[in-house]
Amino acid sequence: MTEKKQLKVKSIRNGTVIDHITANRALSVLNILNLPDNETSMMVAINVESPDMEFKDIVKIENRELSSDEVDKLVLLAPQATINIIRDYEITRKAQLELHDEITGVISCSNPNCISNSNEPIETKFYVQNREPVELRCHYCERTMDLDDIESQF
Repeated sequence: MTEKKQLKVKSIRNGTVIDHITANRALSVLNILNLPDNETSMMVAINVESPDMEFKDIVKIENRELSSDEVDKLVLLAPQATINIIRDYEITRKAQLELHDEITGVISCSNPNCISNSNEPIETKFYVQNREPVELRCHYCERTMDLDDIESQF
């Protein structure tokens, strides 16, 4: 019997692992994180088999933890993702992302005539119309935004 070889992705000593990203969305996730070009080591697995999701993406970022603003954006692109904080090669914290019913101040409305895009001192607000795929409705003008509209802002 021949033994199957498996390619293993290197463990990281410290940093963040974003797991259970919807397949083929890892590059969009990296885009919203605005990582420095040559200062951060990253590993990306795209479209890998998963017992939970059929296929998924994984992103490992060494020596960096996500800010709350980054997590707020991440949940819009990968609402089923989990975030693992790694310290000394061990998972010290694991969090399942949660898409709330209302999103405030994270993205802009795609309607250029929406009052939230004027000089008025108001914060953007959206209601979640659909969770998979993500679809949002603007509180002010009621424009519906799909994943492509959301992704284009990052």
